[in-house]
Amino acid sequence: MGFFTRTTETAPCTVEISHKFESLHAHVKFNNGAVIFPGDEVQVQGPEIMAPYGEIVSEDRIATITRASGLERLWTRMTGDLEFMELCEFSFSEEAMS
Repeated sequence: MGFFTRTTETAPCTVEISHKFESLHAHVKFNNGAVIFPGDEVQVQGPEIMAPYGEIVSEDRIATITRASGLERLWTRMTGDLEFMELCEFSFSEEAMS
């Protein structure tokens, strides 16, 4: 991996979509043990997966992983904490907005 270049690889994966009252989530598990690092991008190939309410849907797919360059990875690590702090500025309340 170069300091200024990005690389691309493919990996088999399992996508799990849950559309339940208790859990609304989407997870991707790489079946070949691939690991994602800060700054990497993942795109799962294929049509959109829709889970009917109350169900969990699981499908095997292929994912394209675009690895961040060394410079992008460094930048992501340096600025990641600042972006997290932006999330901490939000609060939730039960009051309705008028």
